[in-house]
Amino acid sequence: MPLALRSLPAILRAPILMDPLIELLHNNSRRTPAELARLLGITESEVAARIAAAEADGTILGYSAVVDRLKAGHRGVTALIEVRITPERDGGFDRLAKRIAKFDQVRECFLMSGGYDLAVIVEGKDLLDVANFVAEKLSTLGGVLSTATRFQLKAYKEGGFLVNPGDDEARLPVSA
Repeated sequence: MPLALRSLPAILRAPILMDPLIELLHNNSRRTPAELARLLGITESEVAARIAAAEADGTILGYSAVVDRLKAGHRGVTALIEVRITPERDGGFDRLAKRIAKFDQVRECFLMSGGYDLAVIVEGKDLLDVANFVAEKLSTLGGVLSTATRFQLKAYKEGGFLVNPGDDEARLPVSA
């Protein structure tokens, strides 16, 4: 194994599912080009060129911070809406899923396997705001068969990070 690969964190030496540069940025987008170059064993200019190319081709869609929303003063609500839809001929679920994803209230939208077709994460200023979105916008779309809304009560892990990790430092007992 080349020296540059041996110096990578273990997670990046595992079977590569993603470009190591993209994986490093995905885990911490605040890394400097110098740090990325050092970790990957390439030049800063190569890092910059590869990042620019990934942004241009849509591999990198954007950058965001993982925020403890309560500490940041967020008082709105987040809900998971399970949506059953009718697939379309020659398009499947894509057209309707993309239409749903365009609503401002929708933070994330995923095609799922199992008992429902789409998992839609929405945000609103309060419960009524989310309820109105579901009743007036989402449920009225042609092709939407049913919805089930579940409101987030508390976050324990978000974006791969523990929320308030110092609250309970005690480890759970291990039983044999």
